[in-house]
Amino acid sequence: MSNTLIKRSFWQGKSVVVTGHTGFKGSWLTICLERLGAKVIGIALEALDDPSLFESSNISDICTSIICDIRDHKKLNDILEKYNPEIIFHLAAQPLVREGYKNPIKTYSTNLMGSINLLDISRTITNLKSLVIVTTDKVYKNKEWCHPYRENDEIGGFDPYSASKAALEIAVASYRDSFFNNKNLSITTARAGNVIGGGDWAEDRLIPDLIRAWNNNEELIIRHPNFIRPWQHVLEPLYGYLLLAQNSYGNSELNGAYNFGPKTDKFITVKRLLEIASEFKINPSIKYIEESDYHESKSLVLDYSLSMQRLGYSPRWTIRKSIKNTIKWYEDFYLGKSTMDSCLDDIKEFFEENE
Repeated sequence: MSNTLIKRSFWQGKSVVVTGHTGFKGSWLTICLERLGAKVIGIALEALDDPSLFESSNISDICTSIICDIRDHKKLNDILEKYNPEIIFHLAAQPLVREGYKNPIKTYSTNLMGSINLLDISRTITNLKSLVIVTTDKVYKNKEWCHPYRENDEIGGFDPYSASKAALEIAVASYRDSFFNNKNLSITTARAGNVIGGGDWAEDRLIPDLIRAWNNNEELIIRHPNFIRPWQHVLEPLYGYLLLAQNSYGNSELNGAYNFGPKTDKFITVKRLLEIASEFKINPSIKYIEESDYHESKSLVLDYSLSMQRLGYSPRWTIRKSIKNTIKWYEDFYLGKSTMDSCLDDIKEFFEENE
């Protein structure tokens, strides 16, 4: 794994905590960090999906994996005190909008109070130089306007998931201003959109639902086919997170929020994504409906110019390339290929092409 911006020499031997390492994004991030030579400590609940990328790829073999609910302040404190990491990536969360409607208390307690536990404990972690807290593109107060949201736009949140993440952004700013002003530590938040990629098996996500319908020869029910989302391969935001942690290490001048998304002229609708997938022979019977039990934003797009200016970040794969590689990952899965090998193939291609 090589890249002109990601420095292996920086990551080699670094003690790095990843909360939520048993999840989809967390699993991919753990693999990336291990390939860079970091010593990864994962903190999360048991993997929920079945199948699970974490389990099928034996990711516990490449990190120190600790099962812990981030709402358990004492246990979380004991873990972080023991390992005293230099970098923390905070991904642990209840990540689904529709689940937030079904279980709002769990969503708020995990996404807000669990994260505040981490912030509070971080005050005493002596080696800590970079804390990257992953929120979401949905922290913005969505006004359904046509231009992309920038980091200084108003935050809000109609649904419990979005509101819990917006509240976290406020809590992060408060902790940063109240307790970390004089510390050699950066605290940043990372906002990314809808990610796709192999190994996502969650319910109520477009690609996993598509793959299941295709594999089981079932009809796929699609809500709101004309809604627009900032689709990107999972490696795109992870690339941004790595750049953010690396560049802000011990540099509080880079404190703040950062967007990571596709090029602003490359946003597509749900229906268009499915049309591209059908070009790669993933074409189950689809039923489009406009009704929904819950409110969902019609359009949500991000401006990543701040990340480009400060970090050198820019998207690497087109949406077509992202869909193609994602579908190949799942096809190889059903053919029996090692999921770890499939992830490593994507990582190698993503970070080494065009160098």
